[in-house]
Amino acid sequence: MAKFRLMTEHDIDHILKIEHASFTLPWSREAFVNEMTRNQYAVYIVVEVNEQIVGYCGMWLVVDEAHITNVAVLPEYRGQKIGEALMRKTMEFASAHGAVTMTLEVRVSNMIAQSLYRKLGFMDGAIRKSYYTDNHEDALVMWVNL
Repeated sequence: MAKFRLMTEHDIDHILKIEHASFTLPWSREAFVNEMTRNQYAVYIVVEVNEQIVGYCGMWLVVDEAHITNVAVLPEYRGQKIGEALMRKTMEFASAHGAVTMTLEVRVSNMIAQSLYRKLGFMDGAIRKSYYTDNHEDALVMWVNL
């Protein structure tokens, strides 16, 4: 059964494994340390299965808006609705802490993620041209009212 909790600095090694398994341009250890120790707006939620961290979602909570910075689940745990549960938990947390809208960027080619976000009520917004620096792919901005 999946268990959710706030991420701590001690979780960074586990998060880096998920990050490297999920993204062509993974965040660095320093980036996560900065998020955990210096960014007053950053909140990260991890999901554990059998006491192992298998996914996480980060957001910035600024006044009444939540901006998803990153979300990932280990490849071997995908397709089990863990990502959906993690997003729902993140949305609940953001709403409970005053956010009325949530936004994110997703690769235009990532139809699986876009489908999940639409299932959760996200709507298409703008296109950010050449947003991803690895291949200059566009990002679709999506948003939802919480």
